[in-house]
Amino acid sequence: MSSSTTPSPPTATESAAAGSPTGSGMGARLALIALALMWPTQLLSLAGLLGGNAQASVALHFRTTEIGWFILVNALVATVITPFVVKLADFHGKRNVMIVITLLGLAGDIIAALATSYGMLLVGRGIAGFYGPIAALAYASVRELFPPRHVGAASGMIGSGIALVALGGPFLTGWVLDAFGFRGVMWTLTIATAIGLLLLLTVVPETPQRLERTKVNWLGGVLLGGGAAALAYGIGKGGEWGWSDLGTLAFVLGGVLAVVLYGVTDAKSAHPLFHLGMMARRSVWTVFLATALVAATIFGTGVIGQLLVLYPTIPGASDGLGMTATHYAVIGIPASILILVVGFGTGVVLRKTDARIPLGLGALLAAVGFVLQRQWHYTSTQLMLLGIISALAMGLIVASVPVLVIEAVTPEEQATANGLQGMLQGVLTTVITQVVYVVLAQHSTVVQGTRFYLDDGYRNAMLLGAGLAVLGLLAVTLVPRLRRAEDVEAGAAVAAP
Repeated sequence: MSSSTTPSPPTATESAAAGSPTGSGMGARLALIALALMWPTQLLSLAGLLGGNAQASVALHFRTTEIGWFILVNALVATVITPFVVKLADFHGKRNVMIVITLLGLAGDIIAALATSYGMLLVGRGIAGFYGPIAALAYASVRELFPPRHVGAASGMIGSGIALVALGGPFLTGWVLDAFGFRGVMWTLTIATAIGLLLLLTVVPETPQRLERTKVNWLGGVLLGGGAAALAYGIGKGGEWGWSDLGTLAFVLGGVLAVVLYGVTDAKSAHPLFHLGMMARRSVWTVFLATALVAATIFGTGVIGQLLVLYPTIPGASDGLGMTATHYAVIGIPASILILVVGFGTGVVLRKTDARIPLGLGALLAAVGFVLQRQWHYTSTQLMLLGIISALAMGLIVASVPVLVIEAVTPEEQATANGLQGMLQGVLTTVITQVVYVVLAQHSTVVQGTRFYLDDGYRNAMLLGAGLAVLGLLAVTLVPRLRRAEDVEAGAAVAAP
């Protein structure tokens, strides 16, 4: 791939450098840009937190046994459109495309907030899924807007911004959900998306790199996104229809076949969506596998705790703890603070540390946390103490994932790499979430149209999480040593000598 444009005017990188006399600090302008990119990126985390905590309220209000789709329809839409969004960002600029998908996300949030039926709510959540690829574009923008020595720190700052979500998000959720119900949650997301749009319009400059506008492999994109969506849907229905049911097999095998066909068509296309040649390098495919699996395990299993804590206690029907969202926020205070400290600390340390270490340690701690929580998850004290282990794991993981992706590819491959890794992580997160619901449903009851879960289901889901975390740890051991982000200059090789 080659750029078709002439050199752009001075970027934020150059302007900010001028405002940093010593050159040792990031500079006020760059710090502001990093914060502005953090907001829309971490809004995805906030949406996951708010939406996850609102599930019980939504299920009880609309009396549905299909509450899983409240989360999953959003993720599936994001999966389908990601390849197209990344390609359009290469042509038209990442900021411009981020603005467009944020506008679509805002429209979906409004529809969801006004929904009068579960179907209409899912339509709104699906449209809001257009916002999903924004994280991939934000991280790719960092590579163009920041000098090499600040790329790792800026990416770590944006990733560890999840700590702010973890710290303030639960209290925001508790107040909104307890006072205004799930509609208050939907309107909160609407306001947050609008703020993110304002920041993109006023603070973030356009990225200078452009690729020559060419035809787009639309067929490949449909096969890739549609195949991933079909696979996730089939897995979600496997527990209900049966794993040998023709419908289940059709979706699962059809999804796999579609993804394989995508690889064939993209390899032969004159204008591929993703230049898959980079995947032949060990430094790339191992980083994608490890980061996607570890991060997807953390995010995909989050519904376990949300359902456990917020679903009611109904003897013989539901073994939820029946806490309010506010109480859930209070017991999560130590963990939230720890995510903040560990996340930002890891982002700083990564300037001098091998990024594989915090990712592997995070996976190990996640596995230990799941095993312990499987035995002790019945009181506020138990959840508070074991939440500390999970917080350590999350802080390490969210700060190291974007840095590893940066270190694995060249600057020219950054947007494609972020999009491909983000899509892989999104697919795995969706599939893991679906599997969690399937495992939970094996020990559940339906009361007045709403599905409730029993303790055996929660315990089995936690065991699943531990197993996935161990697989993620094994994947980390496959990653070769990479150059540090601040040492990777434009066009430089990324594998360490």
